Amino acid sequence: MYFPETLSQFMLSQIKIEAFPLTFIQIAVLAVIQGITEFLPVSSSGHLVLTPILLGWKDQGVTMDVAVHLGALGAVILYLWREVWMILTGLAKLLTGSVDEGAKLAGLVLIASLPVFLAGLILEAYITDGLRVLHLIGWAFIIGGLLLYLGDRFGLKIWRITHMTAGNAFLIGVAQAFAIIPGASRAGMTITMSRFLGYERRDAAKFSMLLSIPAIAGASFIRSIDVIQGGNTDFQIHLLYAAGSAFVTALLAINVMMSWLQRQSFTPFVFYRIALGILILWLAA
Repeated sequence: MYFPETLSQFMLSQIKIEAFPLTFIQIAVLAVIQGITEFLPVSSSGHLVLTPILLGWKDQGVTMDVAVHLGALGAVILYLWREVWMILTGLAKLLTGSVDEGAKLAGLVLIASLPVFLAGLILEAYITDGLRVLHLIGWAFIIGGLLLYLGDRFGLKIWRITHMTAGNAFLIGVAQAFAIIPGASRAGMTITMSRFLGYERRDAAKFSMLLSIPAIAGASFIRSIDVIQGGNTDFQIHLLYAAGSAFVTALLAINVMMSWLQRQSFTPFVFYRIALGILILWLAA
């Protein structure tokens, strides 16, 4: 089994649209994996990069990753439509000088999104392949899983999103910035910090999903314009199929996770992360 020295070298070699190699079955597999893992604390980006390597496929490229992320984005917007509508109406009222709960929630999401934006700029300017080594990904899965266990086991369960302060939102945003490390998991980092701060499991997951909206939308915007302007109809059909499959799967996964968290903990995700991290380290040895 072949493993490149760094994952980014493998990805960059397949980034061109003309080299698009996937069948509809392969697209479905990737879309399902994205849909299931995007909002769970298990690192969707890590799974998307590892899947073609483990199955011996040609890498799907960045554009396909964007398509499945957009499908997942649609699912979370639909699931959180009340919160999204509250934010939009709150921003509209803010223009008239009125500050309501929607405007406050919008402010919290903005504050929590700033650290990952700044971290992205730093990563782009000063760091290239150093974060994409397989050994680092394996350890990110394991350490992230252990932190999730500690936060979920010892964190209190007394706060709701309505109790969130700007300071707590910023700390959750700092945790989200560490998800730039492949395998760390954006959802995992934000949920872990929220649990350490004492937020209930479902509210921790819900705020994490709210933060995913600007994160996914911002990262996907430019690439989506490139695909549309490219005019490759066959390729666009593949992308629509991928996005639609990810949308359906993500919506189901969100509902299952939120129902699970009414009665259970994040412990199964901890075991999964640690087991996968050990497997990655073994394969990369």
